[in-house]
Amino acid sequence: MVITAVQRYKLKKFLEELERYKGRHTEMVSVYIPEGYDINKINQHLSQEQGTAGNIKSTSTRKNVQDSLERMLQHLKLFKVTPPHGLAAFAGNVAEREGQSDLQVWSIEPPVPLKVRIYRCDKEFVLDPLQEMLEVKELYGLVVMDRREGNIALLKGKTIIPVAKTTSNVPGKTKAGGQSSQRYMRIREGEAKAFYNKLGEYMREQFIDKPEIKGIIVGGPGPTKYEFVDGNFITNEVKRKIIAIKDITYTGEFGFQELLDKCGDVLAEEDVSREKKIMNRLFELLATKPGMVSYGPAEVMKNLQIGLVDTLLLSESLADESIEQYQKEAERFSTKVEIISTETREGVQLRDIGKIAAILRYEISQ
Repeated sequence: MVITAVQRYKLKKFLEELERYKGRHTEMVSVYIPEGYDINKINQHLSQEQGTAGNIKSTSTRKNVQDSLERMLQHLKLFKVTPPHGLAAFAGNVAEREGQSDLQVWSIEPPVPLKVRIYRCDKEFVLDPLQEMLEVKELYGLVVMDRREGNIALLKGKTIIPVAKTTSNVPGKTKAGGQSSQRYMRIREGEAKAFYNKLGEYMREQFIDKPEIKGIIVGGPGPTKYEFVDGNFITNEVKRKIIAIKDITYTGEFGFQELLDKCGDVLAEEDVSREKKIMNRLFELLATKPGMVSYGPAEVMKNLQIGLVDTLLLSESLADESIEQYQKEAERFSTKVEIISTETREGVQLRDIGKIAAILRYEISQ
């Protein structure tokens, strides 16, 4: 299940808040209720634990645990049934000074279904199951190459991570004729094969023992990439992971960006493809129908408050307070919200035009 950018942002901020709190003893209560589990059984269990906590020797720890469990039980009564994805709830005394009481309780329905059931009292909240949801577990391998150089990278979420580069010794073309021309051609072909073998070995080193790699995408100008992929230069295990071969103009950093631009069909369900698609729509409208677009804090907020915005685009580089303010206004008119990273070329462009933009519901006169 894909986590949207907004869900990722909300979960990240939720975790950042809870990470701030530490207990003096094992008195911070964490409860995870998996999807489909009877919440009434959890309430019964917590009531039993509240009684068992009476055996804690430390007076302050005993009081904090029992009070936290009471707040937790009161909070869980708000839920008649377990939410579809389960529920994670946390309670504890977060007073800065010992002996004071500031009992707080939090809960969140995670963006993907919970599979674990946890009850724990500790010096800090148990957050690992939620933090794992933010981790990008799947990778793609990227290869861009021509007869001069080959570059290998990993695509993790929206981030391109270069991992290897190699260059060839293939000489340039010659105008010599006769036997000199044939000899030169043999040298060129020999150096090309040596280069292909070296690039294939680099691919084996980077991709062979990474089961999390969903696929490898190869790109480059002209027929060179097909000579490489179709030849006997890549191990069969690595070759089976190749899911697409794309025509691109460049190699190196620009080649990777161009390769991603050409892979909307292959990466359709990935965050990076979704983000590029929505940003490209914004830029296309800006060029062809500028009345369908607004950007900049003041103009977007004005259109948002009158219900004119269909899709709100917010750069993740905005302050948290600003993101929350715009999200709150968007909820009033069921406006779609996209949090755009600065890890893609398009995301950097949004940051540079004011960090806030909008696609409108209908065209307005300029």
